[in-house]
Amino acid sequence: MITRRIFTAVTLAAALCAPLFAQNVVAGEPDPNAIGKDQAQQLLKEVAVTKLEDSAFWFAAMPLDMGVVSVKRLAGTPAGKKPIEDEAELGIKEEDKYVLGVKVNFFRRGESFFSVHPMNPLAIEGITKTISIWAVGRNYNHVLKVLILDYFGRQQEITVGKLNFIGWKKLTFAIPPGITQTEYHYTYRSGIKLIGFKVECDQMEAYGTYYLYLDDVRAVTDLFGEAKRDADDMSDGW
Repeated sequence: MITRRIFTAVTLAAALCAPLFAQNVVAGEPDPNAIGKDQAQQLLKEVAVTKLEDSAFWFAAMPLDMGVVSVKRLAGTPAGKKPIEDEAELGIKEEDKYVLGVKVNFFRRGESFFSVHPMNPLAIEGITKTISIWAVGRNYNHVLKVLILDYFGRQQEITVGKLNFIGWKKLTFAIPPGITQTEYHYTYRSGIKLIGFKVECDQMEAYGTYYLYLDDVRAVTDLFGEAKRDADDMSDGW
């Protein structure tokens, strides 16, 4: 009798939990339309953060005892990349035919990392939901991270994922809710700033020469607060 009751309880628990485990089995790109929709009205828009056209605006850094890193502008573009619709409507014709190449020469195998930074932080207006970047990872187990500044200027690292794939791939990630993007007690303005990319190298593959290619950083941001301000409203922050 006791054994039968235990079996019945386990079977019932499994039946109740099955639908929970069946949900979200396949992981895909984060959906910006679903992030924060239960908290407030949203006006989502895809914007170009940087197209990485000018290598002179970027510099690379790496500890001196680990290796040497450099950046170079190279002709090319991902075949699967689609233009932003609003840019065509607004008549924006910025060049988009180059990518940013990163070359690393390791001194020896071991724990190492390198990073790529813009000369000035790249501001993203509104409340950013997701950020995407095209990359060629050359099928290494190195981990790509994005470096940003939150609303108060504090540096944050967000892990994008491993670079273990062949050819161009669009990497999309959500901004964690724990990162502060606005605070109405200070000013109505909101947003974060992109300050670079960091690659943490796999120790077993951190030797020889490594090549990384990056292109077309975009963000899906909520511009509801900015769009709904009256045209004659005063501007804070003076």
